[in-house]
Formats: sequence, structure tokens, C-alpha cells
Amino acid sequence: MKRPIVPQGVTLAVTLAILAAIAPTQALAADVPFELKDGDRVVLIGGTLVEREQATGYLETRLIRRFPDRNLTFRNLGWSGDTVEGVSQAGFGPVEDGFKHLVEHVLSLKPTVLIVGFGANESFEGAAGLPKFLQGFEKLLKAVEPAKARLVFLSPTRQEDLGPPLPDPSRHNAELALYRDAIEAEAEKRGAAFVDLFRFLPDGSKADPRRPLTTNGIHFSPYGYHRLASVIDTRLIGQKFASNWGRSDLGAVKVSHAADIRNWGKVPGGFRFEMLDSSLPVPRPPDGAAEQPTEGRVISAIKLDPGRYLLKVDGFILASATDADWKAGVAIQHGPEFDQVEALRAAVVAKNELYFYRWRPQNETYLFGFRKHEQGKNAREIPLFDPLIAAKEAEIARLRVPVPHTYELIREGEVGQ
Repeated sequence: MKRPIVPQGVTLAVTLAILAAIAPTQALAADVPFELKDGDRVVLIGGTLVEREQATGYLETRLIRRFPDRNLTFRNLGWSGDTVEGVSQAGFGPVEDGFKHLVEHVLSLKPTVLIVGFGANESFEGAAGLPKFLQGFEKLLKAVEPAKARLVFLSPTRQEDLGPPLPDPSRHNAELALYRDAIEAEAEKRGAAFVDLFRFLPDGSKADPRRPLTTNGIHFSPYGYHRLASVIDTRLIGQKFASNWGRSDLGAVKVSHAADIRNWGKVPGGFRFEMLDSSLPVPRPPDGAAEQPTEGRVISAIKLDPGRYLLKVDGFILASATDADWKAGVAIQHGPEFDQVEALRAAVVAKNELYFYRWRPQNETYLFGFRKHEQGKNAREIPLFDPLIAAKEAEIARLRVPVPHTYELIREGEVGQ
């Protein structure tokens, strides 16, 4: 599909009409599941939305847990306020220096997957700035072509309406929609995966006062990043629903996720079994509650005698419910698997912080810039971050793999509980 070029000076209404006329009628690129392969090196570039994601680690953790048997590395090169021209990376030089810095760093990492999240900052130029954005977008993509990376394009998000005294975002959202449409068209032209954050996050008419996604309408909160990661994960990789039965002459258990249920045994008042998950659960949002039942775990048990039963894992009580409740299914939102995925996310965040200091030291001007004659000798310390990063990568590789746990379903009141 030929990308739209909107002449300078056209009105917003005319631009919307042009893009509507050429909007793709085919399914979104992200409707075809994307897969991360063993050994993939994933690099993220973009503005503030991309940069701040590394402080929560929700997206990276969700993608890693999808493929526990594959070695994946992630490097976040997002830079607040950045554009496709690399304006935020220019330092004390011209914009061209910023673009060169961005491209050289991307290519030096030899990415096999490149996640690209631009358009939000450029959208403040409105319809008149769209041709410049598209030209810069194409220039950037051409410059990183030597990497031969598989491309994933993220659209800008809506500006959330938090009410007065913040401004009404209606006009800006109309402008953001133009950039979303242009990026979608570019993804279709290039055969790239496209994740529509504008459409699949809430419509922005009014923020949920209990749980806004942003702190100011634009910059996402930790909860917002949790929601954002869910959208990217499910739209990019797909949403898999699985359930497993475990049966023996001692009992029958159903779980709402892929798992191996084995090694049954009898205990006073009930039975035990071992369960090995195929993958870790998704990380919980900042307040700890699952977003929806499918993001927690549901365990069902049938053929229980009337009464109340405890579910234990590795000796610790997870839940207490009646036989009728267990038959219907009890939601489990905590336990060792949830603790493990939080440890994984903590390791991801720590690795991201180390890499941030590696490539963006706070005293960069003194180490590498025009004042390096003062402290430039300390630049030799920067590579010392590499073994620290490698240690965190090893920790991530260990934590991404589920381990078996022993469960017990025991009638309450039995001796030894």
C-alpha cells in the first residue's frame, strides 16, 4: 500500500478524509501471531513511552515468560522526547548527530527484532507535520535495514482525559489518530507487525478515576504500563487459553493454564499432586490484584465430599473454599509462581538500570564529550558494567523457567494442617 503524503497546510478534516479513503481493509498485521525465536536480540526505540517502560519491566517480563525455553535479550534505547530524527540524542551538536547516534547504537546491538515506538512527540505538529514525520520514519527504517531485523511498529497512545485543570485532549487525539493511521499503513507496506495502542487502550473519553493509566494524560503510571504490556503482549503474540486436567483414583483437578499434573499421593483428609507450569503467570499490577481471572489462575476440583477444603502449595495455605466452590473453580492470585514472576520482573528492571548507566552515564560530557579532558580517564569504568549486566541476564534466564511445586487439597479440621 502506498503511504499517504499529506500536503502542507491542509486542514485536519481534509487529512482525516484522505487517510480514511486509503485506510487498509485487510486484517491488522498483528492479527498474525508474532513469535520470538531462540537467540533473538530485541531492541526497543522510541520516545518517552518506550524509555519509561524499562523502569517497570512489565512488557519485557510478559514477553520473556511466553518463551521460557528460549534465550532472549532486550535492550531499551528509548529516549524521552525523542523523534524519528533522534533530536533528543543530539547533545550539544546538531540534530544530525542525534540521528547518527541512534542508528549507530541500534546497529551495534545487531538486533533481530526492532520494536519502534515513535509518533507521539511528532503529533504535536498536527496534520501539517505528518509528511515530515513520514519522511523521517522512512529514513530511519532505511538506515537500520542492515540489521535485517523483524519489525514491530507501535502506534502512539491516546491522550487520556483526566479532566480540569488539564486540557481537553479531543483535538490532540484527532491528530494522534493521523499518525496512528500513517504508521499502520507503513507497517502494511513493509509487512511489519503493528500494535494499535491507540485503539486497544481505553478510548480516552474519560479516565477511570479509580485507575487512570497516566499521571498527566500522556505519561503512563506503573499501572498504565501494566495495561500497556498486556495489550502489546496479547496483540503481538496472541492470547492463548489452555486448561489441563489431572486425574487419579485419589481425585481430579483442573487448572486454567497449561501445566503438567503428576505424582499423585494420599494425605490425611485429602490428596496431593505435583504441578509444573508450562510458563509463569503474568505479573500482577502494582496493587497486586489480577486484572481479570484469565490473568490469575483458576483451580477446580471435583468429586470432593461435602465440606470445606484447604489448598496448600509447598506447605503454605493458598486458599480455603467449600467443595461447591472448588467444583466451580477458585481463583488463585498468589503463590510461588507469582513470586517467581515478580522476581523475574525485578531482575529485568535491575538489568535495564545497569544497561541505562552503561550507555547513558549521567556525566557523559565529562567522560566522552568536550570536557573529557577533566574526567575522561574515568571512561574506562563504563565497560565494567558489562559483567554486571551479564550476571543479571543469567539470573533472568534462570527465573524465566517454571519449577515444580507440591499441592495438597485437604479437608479442613484434619490433623496436621
